[in-house]
Formats: sequence, structure tokens, C-alpha cells
Amino acid sequence: MNLLCLGIETSCDETSASVVRDGKEILSNIVSSQSIHSIYGGVVPELASRAHLPLIVPITKTALEVAKTDYKDLNLVAATNAPGLIGALLVGLSFAKALAMSLGIPFVAVNHLEGHIFSVLLEYPAIEFPFISLIISGGHTELILVKDRCVYELLGTTLDDACGESFDKVAKMMGLPYPGGSFIEKLAAKGSRTIKFPLPHIERYDFSFSGLKTAVLYYLRDSKNPKLEDIACSFQEVVFDFLLSKIQSVVDEMGIRRITISGGVAVNNRLRERIKTFTEKNEIDYYFPRAEFCTDNAAMIAAAGNERYKRFGSSLLTVPAQARAQI
Repeated sequence: MNLLCLGIETSCDETSASVVRDGKEILSNIVSSQSIHSIYGGVVPELASRAHLPLIVPITKTALEVAKTDYKDLNLVAATNAPGLIGALLVGLSFAKALAMSLGIPFVAVNHLEGHIFSVLLEYPAIEFPFISLIISGGHTELILVKDRCVYELLGTTLDDACGESFDKVAKMMGLPYPGGSFIEKLAAKGSRTIKFPLPHIERYDFSFSGLKTAVLYYLRDSKNPKLEDIACSFQEVVFDFLLSKIQSVVDEMGIRRITISGGVAVNNRLRERIKTFTEKNEIDYYFPRAEFCTDNAAMIAAAGNERYKRFGSSLLTVPAQARAQI
């Protein structure tokens, strides 16, 4: 079944549309990121949803133009319905439903986390199942056992802040712009790991970053002349120690030696270096999508939607947007 699928992604502060053929050939992938949130030091949900409204139609038209296709050529529309900011989700979801209904073609709702898994499958379609997926972004930190396409088991999740969120909050404490991850990374490259921030100790495969974030806050408060480069380096290395400890645990206990890393934090070059060193030492196969597919994008939603449609058929037009939802 050779489907031409339009993907729509509006779960947070990126408006994205993509045209993907047969779940694997990306004809276009257009992403518009909102800059207004930088003055507030974080995403403002109401502003995010309002910013999607004037963008959703022109972004979709651009995706179709780049793909050299038209609405009438589409066979399927897929959109993120959960999890995410409810107002932002509603913009893309409502548009996708209305478009599918007007064209008389199927609509498929996609979980955003499943999209991140498919961001890897887009580039590595021959990856062997099962594998472990680590999703690390501004809103999510998840360890998922991927048994097959569209067959998952959630192993661990964050108990408080997400990984990317902790980077943004620590950056804000240090007076750095939003989004803070890239600024932390640049500062860390100039610093040294001289500060002993505590490694979080959380049972099994779950995550927690609030204690580490508080430790940075207290250090900044109590230090007379804090060196931001060393704080950034020390914080970043502890975060990566924590992530690697979870990978080590799941590999040791489950015996699965294939792991994928996706989500916005996966663009961090220092993380990629540490994953490479760790996996080579432990004889583990690892897979990163290219940077443009780590962050929120509609190509991964179209790919996941294509697979879900082939396996399960179309979604009901009554499927709701959900702020919180497990894969």
C-alpha cells in the first residue's frame, strides 16, 4: 500500500507539516519554531496555541509545494493528538481532522512519543527488534521497550522535570537565554567538571532531575564567584551519567543490546560522544536520528501515522487531544 501521508505536528511550540510517501520517503518536512517564548524563559501555553493558528495553513501549503504535490493527491492525514500542550494540540488536530474530512480520506491520531521512535525508524528501517528507545526532550524522558513497530512497553519515565526541561531551568538560573540546552552545551565545552553535583538515585528505570536542579540553585546561591562554564560542564556531565546509568541497567537486566536515542536533547554533541564511547566499550549498537528529526517535526508523525493506518485502520474523528498520555 503506497500511501502519500500528510503529517501535522503542533504538540508544543513548533508548527510542522510533512509529506511522506509509504512511511519512508520524506518529500518535505517544514518546521516553524516560535521565538516569542524566549522573552519569558520558557514556553507559555496560551501564546503557543495562538501562534500555531496563523501558521498551520501556510506551513501545510509550503510542505505540499516542496513535495511537488497537492491536497487532492493525499491518501492519509496524520496528526499528533497527545501528549502535549492541550491548546497547541487542538490547533493541529482540529485542522488535520477537518482536512481529512473535506478530502474524504482517512485520518490517524499519533502519540507524540511514538513519533520520536519513528524518527529513528525513518533513517534506520532495517533496525532489528526488539530495541530500547530513550526519548529525551523538553517535555519527556522515557525508556521504552520497542518490541515491534507499534508494539511498546513503557519501562521508565520522569517523576518530575523532563531532561530538556532541567537544562532550560538551569540555564535560566544562570541567566542564559531560552531555550537553554544549546547555551549550556556551549558553556560546558569551555569548562571543567570541578563541582560534585549529586547523581540522582531513582529505582528501576525511572528518572528525576528536580534534586539535581535544586543542587545547582543552591550552588549559585552560596558561591561568591561562581564560574558558569564549570557549573554548566558539571551539571551536564551528571545528567549524562544518569542517563547512561539507566541504559546500563536496562541492557544488563534485559539483555537487549540495541538502543535508540531521540528527542531534542539528542542533538547535544557531548551526549553523542559519551553514548559512542559507552556503547563501543559495552558492545551495544546505538542509533541517533539526524538533528532535524530529533526535535519536534511532522515527518516522524507521518511515518508513524502511515504504519498505524496499515495495522489498525483510521482513527475516529472524535479522538480527543490529551495533555498527558502514555505510549
